[in-house]
Parts: sequence; structure tokens; C-alpha cells
Amino acid sequence: MFKQDASLIVLIEDEPPIRRVLRLALTDHGFAFKEASSGRDGLTLVAESNPDIVILDLGLPDMDGLSVTRELRSWSNVPIIVLSARGKEQDKIEVLDAGADDYLTKPFGIAELMARIRVAQRHVSGINSTTTAVFSFGEICVDQSKREVKVAGETVHLTPNEYKLLCILIKHTGKVITHTVLLREVWGAAYQNETHYLRVYMAQLRRKLERDPAHPKHLITEPGVGYRLQMA
Repeated sequence: MFKQDASLIVLIEDEPPIRRVLRLALTDHGFAFKEASSGRDGLTLVAESNPDIVILDLGLPDMDGLSVTRELRSWSNVPIIVLSARGKEQDKIEVLDAGADDYLTKPFGIAELMARIRVAQRHVSGINSTTTAVFSFGEICVDQSKREVKVAGETVHLTPNEYKLLCILIKHTGKVITHTVLLREVWGAAYQNETHYLRVYMAQLRRKLERDPAHPKHLITEPGVGYRLQMA
């Protein structure tokens, strides 16, 4: 049984067995839970209940989950975790570019889903924390008012594009940001297919910020899709 002040999760999923499993798992973990079996009913439920997180299936009977994501993003910033049997990278990229925060391919484990939910919660906390000028994670401290970056108290010089890339990741802490979005935001629309730029600059950022650049703790690669900033 969940507490009255528990975080509310809305599940939009048309398969009854999956709804049943997730209902039991999420309530057992202390979440409040509501569900809808179609995209249109899900949008209505989100509007009425203002949840903390939405878990969304892409293959819905009345409208594609990609369309649901786009409509949700037109009026809500609620974190969206997408579930789908579609494992293609392009499907992931499309829904993430449309505004989803994370993506799980069916079949998935409950432990993995809970980890993604925690990431979504940290994303919200990260957005809230960036209302201040100073953002810290691990040994790294970024003072955006001074455009100053320190690692373990020592000032680190970043190039303008390195700094811009880092700030975009900070702004969306915990969220997967696709290659296209990062390239467009840092270099402009004409460069949104130049993924080698990101590989070079992320490698440089890791060398400057990560204790072990070969096994980064904070600047995480989502293979074939993009990158995310992980606080812990």
C-alpha cells in the first residue's frame, strides 16, 4: 500500500499482463499508481492527475506512443519512460527527440525499470537544482555565473564548446540527450549529422572531468542514441 504523499506513476499500456505486473511491482515499491489502456485515455489521465512520472508503451491501439509523447510535451514536462518491443535505434532516437526521457525495450526486468525511475526522479531534481548558479556532482563543481569548472577543488579549463556541451547535459541531468539535439544546440542545425564531433568532445570532457575517462561515472554514453549526465 502506498503512502498518501507517494510519487504518482501513470502507466499507459494496452497489454493487461504487463499492467498487472507493473501495478503490483510499483505499488510494492511505495508508488501511487494509475493506468490507462489507450493513448487518448492516457493523455486525459495525465491531465487530470498530474503524475510525477509517465510510463508509456509505444504500441497502443488508438494512437502511436510517439504521437502521445509529442502531445504530452506540448503541455507537460512530466518525465516519460517509454516501453516498447521495438529495439531499433531509430525508434529510440525518434521518441527521445520527441521529448521522452528514457527508453526500455521489452522484455525488461523490474530492477532495471526501478533504476530508470530513479534516474527520472534525479532528472527532476537536477532541473530544480539548476535554478542556482552552482551545480555539483561527484568531485565536479560548475559555477555557471563565473563560467568556472573545478574538479576536486582545482580549476579546469574548458573550451567554449566543451563548456556549452557540459551545460546542456547539466540542464537535462539524468535524461538521455540524442546526438541530433546535442549537435544542434552546440554547433547549430547544419552540424546535426556530424556525430564524430560529439565523440571527440565527449572524450575531451571525460579526460578533463572524469577520474577514470575509460570508465566514466558521470558522462555516460547511450550507444547509438546519445549521452546523459549521471550525478552518482
